[in-house]
Amino acid sequence: MQQQIVVIGSGFGGLSAAIRLAAKGHQVTLLEKRDKPGGRAYVYKTQGFTFDSGPTVITAPFMFDDIWQAAGKRREDYFELQPCKPYYRLFDAKGRHFEYGDDPAAILEEIRRWNPGDVQGYKKFMASTRAIFEKGFVELADQPFLHFTDMMRVAPDLIRMQSYLSTYRYVSRFIKHDFLRRCFSFHPLFIGGNPFDSSSIYAMVHYLEREWGVHHAMGGTGTIVAAMAKLFKEIGGKLELNAEASEIMVENGRTVGVRLVDGRIFKADTVVSNADVPYTYQKLIAPEHRKFNTDRRLLSKKYSMSLVVIYLGLNRRYDDHGLVQHNIIFGKRYKGLLNDIFNRKHLSRDFSLYLHRSSHADPSMAPAGGEAVYVLSPVPHLGARTDWSKAAKGYRNTIINFLEENYMPELSKHIVVEHMVDPRYYRDALNTHLGSGFSMQPLLTQSAWFRPHNRSEDIPNLYFVGAGTHPGAGLPGVLSSAIIAERLIGEA
Repeated sequence: MQQQIVVIGSGFGGLSAAIRLAAKGHQVTLLEKRDKPGGRAYVYKTQGFTFDSGPTVITAPFMFDDIWQAAGKRREDYFELQPCKPYYRLFDAKGRHFEYGDDPAAILEEIRRWNPGDVQGYKKFMASTRAIFEKGFVELADQPFLHFTDMMRVAPDLIRMQSYLSTYRYVSRFIKHDFLRRCFSFHPLFIGGNPFDSSSIYAMVHYLEREWGVHHAMGGTGTIVAAMAKLFKEIGGKLELNAEASEIMVENGRTVGVRLVDGRIFKADTVVSNADVPYTYQKLIAPEHRKFNTDRRLLSKKYSMSLVVIYLGLNRRYDDHGLVQHNIIFGKRYKGLLNDIFNRKHLSRDFSLYLHRSSHADPSMAPAGGEAVYVLSPVPHLGARTDWSKAAKGYRNTIINFLEENYMPELSKHIVVEHMVDPRYYRDALNTHLGSGFSMQPLLTQSAWFRPHNRSEDIPNLYFVGAGTHPGAGLPGVLSSAIIAERLIGEA
């Protein structure tokens, strides 16, 4: 039966859900508070530079193919994906690097260069991740966990796979060298998790990368957003920009539509929220309609770290300085720094960085002879006492000075364009609770059934997609949440 459906938020979860539902014949309206779609994948363009603010690493690219196939189209006709070579270059505190890519033999050589004794351990580690991948991604990622019995059904498998171990502890069972342990345990940070707390089920990312590779979109991740928006409108969807939701309207226990800040009302048989889950419940739904998802329940959860991101447009290139497209620069401390960020909520003087040179493999991202770069540093969310109105400038200068002294000589002299965001951006522009970068942390006790459900317990025709619901943050997880929502709406 055709429904009138309103989707709040045009991040990858909202766009994917909107396309899938429109392809099923529903009348779908997608509401976006900002001037263009994207959510966390918003794009900044200025003076010939293009900066992606969202995910830059594309794994499981077939999931985009599936979206286009659902709409009767070919993804290749809308945007181009290219493999990253290498996937990452990871640097220790002394500037020595470990290169990680798609060649298993080359990875073994890299490990042998650092610690020959870990070669066999790595082989065993990779062999063990296949079973985790088969269960955690292939079987469970697109399955809803609406009932506790759903969790109990898979509990024996989760125990057998030792998902109760942290990612770092699981990696450490196989890898002994301290720096190599960092190289094979950092992935939870890409989805807002602490490797020392996040479930070892996230070790499956290594197998995921081995299975389908790591890709980037030509023209930037923003080209995927633009292509999805175009596809959505081509199949009859309606995209409303500058349309900020102020209320999910509820009558007789069911949502009947969405009211905007400007007073407009969009009636709906079903509402899908791609907004942050705590924000949706606390700011858009009156307390009397939330007997299960109360403020107290939402506030009791543990939320991901936030981020500082500095976008730099440069009038020179750094191709000859050992940097590739995706660079991870570890500081001297690992566990201590992560403890400061996630547990002590303390802004440390030291940091670890993700340095993304988008123009390394795609010259279209910057003017000729220039570079579009962003450098990202995990920081505590706004539950910390840091006053970013005072701390931002100093933190920025420390990072720029560090890069200038160690990786990018004379960096300051070559900055043409600069833009910086800190936790206030995630709170104010993206409406995330505490300015978290990825909503709730991916802890075992906040995963699957324990994570906010894809269908609301309070309002049966309200659904959730995106980082804050099951299965979690990261592009594969967010796209999977849209598959779940589509199925649940079809079964309702």
